[in-house]
Amino acid sequence: MHGKKILRGRVLSFNREPTEIDDSGSFDYFEDGAIIIHQGLITAIGNYQDISTDAEDDINIIDHRPHLLMPGFIDAHIHFPQAQVIASWGAQLLDWLNTYTFPEEAKFSDPQHATRIASSFMDELLRHGTTTAAAYCSVHSPSVDAYFGEANARNMRMIGGKVMMDRNAPQGVLDTPQSSYDDSKSLIRKWHGHARSSYAITPRFAITSTPGQLEMAQALVHEHPDCYMQTHLSENHAEIETTAELYPDARDYLDIYQTYDLLGARSLFGHCIHLKPRERAAMAETGSVAVFCPTSNLFLGSGLYDEAGLKAEGVITAIATDVGGGTNYSMLRTLDEGYKVLQLQRQQMNPLKSFYWITLGNARALSLENKIGTLAAGSEADIVVLDASATPAMALRMQNVESLSEELFILQTLGDDRSIAQTYVAGNPFK
Repeated sequence: MHGKKILRGRVLSFNREPTEIDDSGSFDYFEDGAIIIHQGLITAIGNYQDISTDAEDDINIIDHRPHLLMPGFIDAHIHFPQAQVIASWGAQLLDWLNTYTFPEEAKFSDPQHATRIASSFMDELLRHGTTTAAAYCSVHSPSVDAYFGEANARNMRMIGGKVMMDRNAPQGVLDTPQSSYDDSKSLIRKWHGHARSSYAITPRFAITSTPGQLEMAQALVHEHPDCYMQTHLSENHAEIETTAELYPDARDYLDIYQTYDLLGARSLFGHCIHLKPRERAAMAETGSVAVFCPTSNLFLGSGLYDEAGLKAEGVITAIATDVGGGTNYSMLRTLDEGYKVLQLQRQQMNPLKSFYWITLGNARALSLENKIGTLAAGSEADIVVLDASATPAMALRMQNVESLSEELFILQTLGDDRSIAQTYVAGNPFK
């Protein structure tokens, strides 16, 4: 056997952002489609009859009909050490961090604990159809080793890094400016570019980093321009007020990061709810990414993300779960809550845009569209198989469906992990 396989089913892959709910030019769709996979890459997609005619006699054909095959989902902002504090009751951002998150993250100095949680975390992502994520690890190097070790064991394309935080948190989750630089440098050397791993330089946010530490983050970004930079920005009013007190000379919140040259096309800013006009303009000018985290924003009472306003000003946007402030690993549940957030502001999020966003849209935001987010030939074979009739309620609703957009909206509104019939990572099935 030569290792090639064909996945058969209804195949959907976007080629650009849809502009309307009936924008059929934004995607390729094959009612009886096929994807050829070889050595972890997609070599062709098309109509099954056309592809199967040209296929070798002994090729392995896996029939997923009547399910829908799409690129694996991409999560642009998530906290791996918060897997055991998801669904913790009753606080807004800063209290939630101090009450739940920081005590939990202190446990990740233990390599065994870090590995156990990393294993469950990666499995949860894949069970929910997510094949790539940009994650915050804890301040401890063993958490990063566990994270990338487990990702590599599953051959997942993952982004991550240790948080840098040297103040305003318990001692067990603090480093120093110098140790954060030294540890990050060592972890970049160990993991960045190894297998399918990419490192993210990760100052948690301005409240937990002194100017000295942000100088170290700046040095790392300059020395490793192919790494990502990820942090938090303008999530919560109390956070913004505290940040202004700590950095009184800054023009605004973003200016703190801008002063240390942390903006750019590989810079991911979580939340970005309460941005001022100058901040939006600076993000647009530098190609920095604003990451929408709807379930977290609602759960922590942080505010409503202005997708239309950011887009109108040229800001690149992504969407993410933000587990564990976020309440679900599922990008489908995330889309559902995002739809509601935008509805409250009279903004439209049609289902074609939704599924573009969690595939090619997020891939573009992460500068990875040449590798993931699409089923085009040459892409890595990360694929999710979706069942829009996974529950009795969904099956009943599907009896009235007459279009692909309707089916996608049912998946977005009623779907969850039960709708994930199969996940493939580099061509290999997860379950």
